[in-house]
Amino acid sequence: MSIETTRIAPAPVVIDGASLGLEQFDAVARRGASCVLAESARAKVEAARDAVHRILDAGGAVYGVNTGFGDLARVRIASDRIATLQRRLILSHASGLGEPLDDETVRGMLLLRANTLARGHSGVRPQIIEALIALLDADVLPAVPSRGSVGASGDLAPLAHLALPLLGRGRVRIGGEVVPGAEGLRRAGLAPLELGPKEGLALINGTQAMTSLLALSCLDARHLVRTADLAAALSTDALRGTDTAFDPRLHALRGYRGQRASAANLWSLMRGSAIRESHRAGDVRVQDPYSIRCAPQVHGAVRDVLDDVEAKVVIEMNAVTDNPLVFPGGGALSGEGFHAGAGVEREPTHTQDRDRSRDQDRYFPDDAAILSGGNFHGQPMAFAADFLAIALAELASISERRIEKLTNTAFSGLPPFLARDAGLDSGFMMAQVTAAALVAENKVSCHPASIDSIPTSADKEDHVSMGMGAALKLRSVVANVRRVLAIELVAAAQGIELLRPLRSSGKLETVYRMIRERVAFREDDDREMAVDLEGGLALLDDLAPVLDALE
Repeated sequence: MSIETTRIAPAPVVIDGASLGLEQFDAVARRGASCVLAESARAKVEAARDAVHRILDAGGAVYGVNTGFGDLARVRIASDRIATLQRRLILSHASGLGEPLDDETVRGMLLLRANTLARGHSGVRPQIIEALIALLDADVLPAVPSRGSVGASGDLAPLAHLALPLLGRGRVRIGGEVVPGAEGLRRAGLAPLELGPKEGLALINGTQAMTSLLALSCLDARHLVRTADLAAALSTDALRGTDTAFDPRLHALRGYRGQRASAANLWSLMRGSAIRESHRAGDVRVQDPYSIRCAPQVHGAVRDVLDDVEAKVVIEMNAVTDNPLVFPGGGALSGEGFHAGAGVEREPTHTQDRDRSRDQDRYFPDDAAILSGGNFHGQPMAFAADFLAIALAELASISERRIEKLTNTAFSGLPPFLARDAGLDSGFMMAQVTAAALVAENKVSCHPASIDSIPTSADKEDHVSMGMGAALKLRSVVANVRRVLAIELVAAAQGIELLRPLRSSGKLETVYRMIRERVAFREDDDREMAVDLEGGLALLDDLAPVLDALE
């Protein structure tokens, strides 16, 4: 699923590990912008890489650099086998199954992985980041299975598949064609890499798969919250509802930014409607149902959740989420890492410190540190994905209620099921059923993945986030919301037509004409409804100019 926002060739995105935003993410993931590593970031990356080598030269045992992984961390790896360790890590962790992630998600993953490594705390060579960028710029995209991550040490399996082509392994997609990773490297002008100390681990520890999926959902949600306002305004007019409930004075008294924005859109969209004017006097229906009257409150609450989720996504896009982390010039003292000081060893203060190898507490004279922690844990993104799914599902839920009102002649006063020859024709009867089915599916998908946890890695990873599952479910919710809003737009246009010769506002008539370019008025006989609804779905991608004019 892709929503075009502009067809202008985007400017190159400079990757520095700290300033990536959703607009730059969109430019790379969806519009094919190229990337370049900032020189300031290169210097930080090289400093961290040098620190790793200095600490290894001093004889330290560093988790994941010269030890095994997870519950095998106690196993020390000889220096002449470190490259083999890192390569085998990638191969063994590439354990995903299921349908592959789409191209825009994989492009987002490549961008986000390059960006987090560019922060300069992962201990990799700049060549690793440049290789990820080269795959992006050549549009050589690793084939990444969508299942296999529990969001514990980040998205280990998806990121391992993302890294495989750098070794000349795995598979890649080029222009829709799937070829071996070695061929993909050749087309990108790259040779297979031999990984240095920590580089394999740095490539696969992190939250970039779930974050890429979540970032794409945020971009889509920006479109959906405004589309929902548009559909609600068109339905309100077709149902001869009142715009009084959208008066800005009402919403200023509650204070929520999202509510005010949605109300302002609905108020603006209905200005000048002859349909509204036709029932301003003598209308016995003083108050509309909540699906109309409370649209700003519901749509606005979704907007507020989206704002909160976007803020978290931007933080995560610029976060360092692998493990262990390198501090070239020093860092907080950690018994599970390495810290420089005055050239003496720290006396153990805890039983667990005394039980560890003395190598685990060695100091180094240049004040470098490698600290082991848990920044890879996906809980923030898991919560964010679950919250956004719940919020967006409500856009479809309230939309379906407006569709029902449009097709229910007892309320609408329009022909039953929007069919002039009702009885012989079923009109939009089954369109509302389809909307109900989609809303019901969303309810199942909104069960939070983030409250689940299945321990892994011999119980070393005894609490996991399930963030990838949450992000995947969110994508299905986004798709269903699009479908329900498309149904509402097509049904509302039918309702507007049935009120002719009355006309709606100038803005809504523009939308009506756009719908009619794709979906003809259903005159006197039934036809295949799915074709009309697909036309409405295709329309959503064309609405950006209208939506941009709203706010």
